Amino acid sequence: MKGLLERITVDPSILGGKPIIRGTRLSVAFILDLLASGMTEDEIITEYPHLEKDDIRASLQYAARSLHNEVYVSLEAAA
Repeated sequence: MKGLLERITVDPSILGGKPIIRGTRLSVAFILDLLASGMTEDEIITEYPHLEKDDIRASLQYAARSLHNEVYVSLEAAA
């Protein structure tokens, strides 16, 4: 697991300090958005050939770990 997370870097001078895939300007959020839109790992790699599947997995791992201590808040609209 630690090896995957080493693929994610944060640098205040790149994308305002958002977590990115090391050596790129592609944010973790961007990778997650691609997956959420229905793109497969293979499609992402085809579109961004400098990425590796482990970069995508690292993005998922980063997102999962960032949610570990989240508190549930209902998003239901008040009547």
